[in-house]
Amino acid sequence: MNAVVIAVCLMLGLSLARVNIVIALTISALVAGLVGGMDLHQTVEAFNTGLGGGAQIALSYALLGAFAVALSHSGLTTVISNKVISLLGKEQNSTNNNRVRWVLLLTILAMAISSQNILPIHIAFIPILIPPLLHVMSKLKMDRRLVACVLTFGLVTTYMVLPVGFGGIFLYDILLTNLNSNDLHALKSQVAPAMIIPALGMVFGLLVAIFISYRKPREYQEEQILTAEPEEGINKRNIMIAAIAVVATLAVQLYTGSMIFGALIGFIVFSFSGALKHVADQDIFNQGVRMMANIGFIMISAAGFAAVIKGTGDVASLVEIMNTAIGDNKALAAFLMLLVGLLITMGIGSSFSTIPIIAAIYVPLAISFGFSVEATIALVGTAAALGDAGSPASESTLGPTAGLNADGQHDHMKDSVIPTFIHYNIPLLVFGWIAAMVL
Repeated sequence: MNAVVIAVCLMLGLSLARVNIVIALTISALVAGLVGGMDLHQTVEAFNTGLGGGAQIALSYALLGAFAVALSHSGLTTVISNKVISLLGKEQNSTNNNRVRWVLLLTILAMAISSQNILPIHIAFIPILIPPLLHVMSKLKMDRRLVACVLTFGLVTTYMVLPVGFGGIFLYDILLTNLNSNDLHALKSQVAPAMIIPALGMVFGLLVAIFISYRKPREYQEEQILTAEPEEGINKRNIMIAAIAVVATLAVQLYTGSMIFGALIGFIVFSFSGALKHVADQDIFNQGVRMMANIGFIMISAAGFAAVIKGTGDVASLVEIMNTAIGDNKALAAFLMLLVGLLITMGIGSSFSTIPIIAAIYVPLAISFGFSVEATIALVGTAAALGDAGSPASESTLGPTAGLNADGQHDHMKDSVIPTFIHYNIPLLVFGWIAAMVL
């Protein structure tokens, strides 16, 4: 009757039963607190305290949504879409379609990677770039589950191995700091190399998705896609203003480290330039907030859920039970540590938030089993990343859904969460275990 296991399984079960994820997280948090020995008042207090941790993210997404809608009305996204559509040529044939398919997938992958390491804008590019490309994907009969896998690969794998941008935060500021605060004595030069083998699991999953799982064509209703796209004509002045707004947004975000102020500046550029005088600012802002509000509320609820999980103290008891049960079996210990990490991250929805929880428990456990420093890094890093790609509350699945479901034809659970869980979490579990055993 461990509160963590019960709460995470309940949350996933409710989500698969098509219960709203916010409601699923809230109910699961309540159950976790009660099962974990907290009374109703303590559970609600812990949940309410945790909600504040997601407020900044929610506001960031609301402003980014407004900025994304402003960009779509400027005509910039239409230009991007038309450029890609033009690659199809006047006459469609299998050779040309295949070429465009690869160009599109590689472009989306490159953008996802850059959003983590080169220009750290995270998932902000998805609601800007993906919706106008849905028409192209439909013409190519491209399975959107494949696009979701490509996006999630770029969002997750890069922070696991590339120590710049969000990768620098994950590998050095969070992972290394928490490992050493628990007496591991790891070196900065050891962190990224230790994560290479687990990252190969992500590569394996991506290849399976591209060449096996989702290589067959899939039909989508063209009428819904066409009505979802903006009808405004292309104005060169508006395109120039949109480009300036994008540069200003990136510059401010990189300078201040805040997505909120970056998106705000971009929206202000549009507002004062007159580029959107045919559309009321208030209407654009409201459209943007509606588009991203679902993600914001889920992240707020996930923060409350995480606070209750921590408050129960059952994370530590879960690992203690595991330690008692497995004896001196090192291989089984590595597997169970990764499996427990999967459960925790699936519930919290963020690998960044999971590390402080599991590092304090896993480092002493790994040392007691005789794992090397590199193996311990791989264990903790992989245990944290596990679930990030397949959690209903993770930005790595919520972001792709926000873009691919712009016309209502991409289900979050069936088309984003389950495909990414199968193609990434299972290989990560295997490759993470290999890394722990060979390093």
